[in-house]
Amino acid sequence: MSNSLSGQVNGPSVQAQRIHGGITFNVHMPSPHAPETRPDQVPPLTVRFVNRTADLSVLDGWFGGDRNGSPPVGLGALSGLPGVGKTAFICRWAEKSRDLFPDGQIYIDFHPLRDRAGGEVSEALGVCLKALGVSGTYLPESLAERTALFRSRSSGRRLLVVLDGVNQPAQVRPLVPKGPGSVLLVTSNGRLGELAVLDGARLLSLEPLDMDGSLRVLADRCGEAAVARERMAAERLVEFCGGLPVALHVVAARLVTNQRLTMAALAQELADETGRLAGMSLRGEHSVSAVLGLAYQDLPPEAARLYRLLGWFPGRTFDAGAASAAAGIDAPAAESLLYVLQDASLLEVTADDRFRFHDLVRLHARECAAEEEPEAGHRALIARVLRHYLALTAFADRAVREDRLRIADLAGLLRDVPDPFAAEGGPPPLAWLEAERSTILALLREAARQGLHEPVWQLAEGFTVLFLHRRYLGDWKESLELGAVAAAEAVAPAAEARLRSLLSRPLMDLGEYDRARAELESAVACAEISGHAALGASVQEFFGRYWDRVDPARATVAYRRSIELNLEAEEWRGVAIATYFLGCAQDAAGDHGQALTTLRRAHQDLTARDDLRMAARAMAAIGVVYEHLGDTDQAMGALSEAIQVLRAQKASHYEAQALVRLADITARTGGRGDAEREYLKGALKIYEDGGSPEAETLRARLAHVDGTDERDEVGR
Repeated sequence: MSNSLSGQVNGPSVQAQRIHGGITFNVHMPSPHAPETRPDQVPPLTVRFVNRTADLSVLDGWFGGDRNGSPPVGLGALSGLPGVGKTAFICRWAEKSRDLFPDGQIYIDFHPLRDRAGGEVSEALGVCLKALGVSGTYLPESLAERTALFRSRSSGRRLLVVLDGVNQPAQVRPLVPKGPGSVLLVTSNGRLGELAVLDGARLLSLEPLDMDGSLRVLADRCGEAAVARERMAAERLVEFCGGLPVALHVVAARLVTNQRLTMAALAQELADETGRLAGMSLRGEHSVSAVLGLAYQDLPPEAARLYRLLGWFPGRTFDAGAASAAAGIDAPAAESLLYVLQDASLLEVTADDRFRFHDLVRLHARECAAEEEPEAGHRALIARVLRHYLALTAFADRAVREDRLRIADLAGLLRDVPDPFAAEGGPPPLAWLEAERSTILALLREAARQGLHEPVWQLAEGFTVLFLHRRYLGDWKESLELGAVAAAEAVAPAAEARLRSLLSRPLMDLGEYDRARAELESAVACAEISGHAALGASVQEFFGRYWDRVDPARATVAYRRSIELNLEAEEWRGVAIATYFLGCAQDAAGDHGQALTTLRRAHQDLTARDDLRMAARAMAAIGVVYEHLGDTDQAMGALSEAIQVLRAQKASHYEAQALVRLADITARTGGRGDAEREYLKGALKIYEDGGSPEAETLRARLAHVDGTDERDEVGR
């Protein structure tokens, strides 16, 4: 009823004609809808948008002006790592596509709605209805009624609806607008594949920015001159940020708000992994950890636990078996949880079907583990993973060569564990070891820090089988150093002797002869303490190979002693190998005839024992003897035969040695320059892949061969 003094109207009123004594009734009937509005709710971009040109074109193709044959309403779901820039991407596309949606753009952020005890969809529908002119007083109470009203209100309009931060497909379906030409875009850390299967949604996964795009973000925030002035430091910052825009913006903000902080100083600070996430925080308010924490909070408890524990995993990639060992659960359960983490965009699958964290996600998972797991949890996890890899490496070692000398007694460990390399269709053992090389080395480092001495030296001993066939010299050296120290800490003299003698191999290949001799002298002393005859024979063989470099006469003595000890231990393969090295020493000393006899015997014995790799090395040595005897055809024939077997056995280091020998003979006998070049190129690739210092020598020689050919061409 009207109040003539205040002029206010409370409640509904309708104005009628004056009746009886000048009294007037004013009654206003409610309108369920406010005046029609054109919502424009998608947030504006406050920084320059860079890159993503190809991804924007994908959305244009799906939902742009020419959509012949497309459904009346478009549905798209964007996934990607937390902080990869999904919201900014949607805002950019909405801005450039404004003309496609003449009836407006609605934006709903689901993050703050998740605390509404399951009512987030109803709340979201309320936002949409209000944007379309429905007064809050007349919003229906039930979800079903709100859904129906939203369809009615959107049916005649061409709208863009953006749902930011969705984590369940069920949150999406009630919010699909009905108007032809409308588009619903969803962003999610998860992949929401169910929407594609059941609702025909188009799926787009955003990847981190590349180096160029990341540098452009820094240049936009810090200035192009600043990036140009500290280009190398800027590139290091980009690497630490891993292409995540959220990390780049925080790093840029730190630089902009602290004029005394240089890019070089910040890069040095972030180089330490233990403090990297803390360094990607602005006054504790805006941080990468907080962004990743939102995705972590959405995980089911079991998946969250696996996420935390994998933060402690020492390698960069892992499979379900390694994850199950890390968490202490069975492999099927681990695999199921890994896919939960993948669906949450916290894990990615590599090209070889393994799993990998983005570096910053890994650090966040580790941060969560440190905060939530028991204090002793880290060491216990490393022990479990170490046991897992020790068993697999031991099986791989035995699959390559069963009758190799080994100090570790792993019968108890291997008794009840399935051997994947013996199973039909199992992985090739050397290929598996090569794929796991960086993980095993990282595991050795961490296990050594945790004081797990015995399994460390056992793993290092088995791991060396890879390097006998693939010469990754730096990794081989480090793994054996870790193993030797662990054996000494465990007071295992036989193991220490074995590992120190093996260590002499990469040391000599790297030219560290004095260090190699010191390791061998320690190995001899440890072998004598152990009283292990076969081990003593092996150490003498390794010492002979050192003496080959500096004193051939002492090499012969060492090899003969190795043969004696192997005979005493009835190690017949050891006898054949020592015989091979004795023949090489005889040849080096100039006794070519005796060397040929000795090497033929070694080749015969090794072939009889089905040791094709060592037999091929003996054949290559026979080729060298023929060369010394002046029989070029026999020399090249023996070397070529050896190369074929060595290549089949993937003994690349020895293949390279034989290739260089063929190049030497070709050059000495005036053979074709292109043949010499091909031999040298083959050897150079092997040495470069293995990190051998011989690579530099071969590069210089190849340059000389190419230069000679050019001069010959000019002369002609």
